[in-house]
Amino acid sequence: MFIIRNKKIFITISVILVIVSIGLISIFGLRPGIDFKGGALLQVAYEGARPSVEEIQPHLVTAQIGEVFIQPYGEKEFILKSRELTDIERTNLISAVSINGNTATLVSFTSIGPSVGHELTKKAVTSIILVSLAIVLFIAYAFRKVSEPVASWKYGLIAIGTLLHDVIIPTGVFAVISHIYGTEIDTLFVVAILTILGLSISDTIVVFDRIRENLKNKKYNTFEEAVGQSINQTFTRSINTSLTVIIVLLALVFFGPSSTRVFAMMLTAGMFFGTYSSIFLASPLLVLVAGDPKNK
Repeated sequence: MFIIRNKKIFITISVILVIVSIGLISIFGLRPGIDFKGGALLQVAYEGARPSVEEIQPHLVTAQIGEVFIQPYGEKEFILKSRELTDIERTNLISAVSINGNTATLVSFTSIGPSVGHELTKKAVTSIILVSLAIVLFIAYAFRKVSEPVASWKYGLIAIGTLLHDVIIPTGVFAVISHIYGTEIDTLFVVAILTILGLSISDTIVVFDRIRENLKNKKYNTFEEAVGQSINQTFTRSINTSLTVIIVLLALVFFGPSSTRVFAMMLTAGMFFGTYSSIFLASPLLVLVAGDPKNK
């Protein structure tokens, strides 16, 4: 009952975190990658030791291509991202990154036009909206027989509210990472968001389902008491499950390939705040929506 008694404190913490995250996103912004704005992606490899990014940067000016994002990949490779390139510009770019007699060899080249990027953006937004709508409808249906003191559709809306919380905060974290390391939004970012939605809602539904069972069996005198005891009954399970996943994700962050590091960091933040919201936000919001338990 500690969480329910202090529900306004935990809800306030969540609101502050969301506001701070929105502020970080507004200040630093989110840099769309070539998956969404179009451009060219080159993977180059070196026979000898790979030069540092600082050594390459001055030579890129001679290629006259504009901004080029350089990302180390593996031990001897770079991922280069830029605007769309002609064949001559692509050759010039490879020559520019071949320095000090250390020749860069083109491993792969991908070009994505602006129209394709626009289509991917549209599909990404649509998929997130459809997933959110499906969650509301599913929860409203699953909880249709639990209408007092909170209507079933309100369970769905509260779940969506917590999902927004779970997505906005990791996105704020990503905005900081993007500002520091120049990381761009790509398809892995969208996959991370959708994965966070799935992981978070599964935890929330576990708690909600226990609340439904306790209300159905009429074990407790008030709605507030039923919610509080439901949290106590699922608390250990939620924490243990989340910790197990977070440990695996942290292993990917520190020991995994650089190409999936940001993805793993996003999921780690999403898993942490998703667990927090399921316990400290979603259930307290139910009690807040229900009103004074003495009148129920």
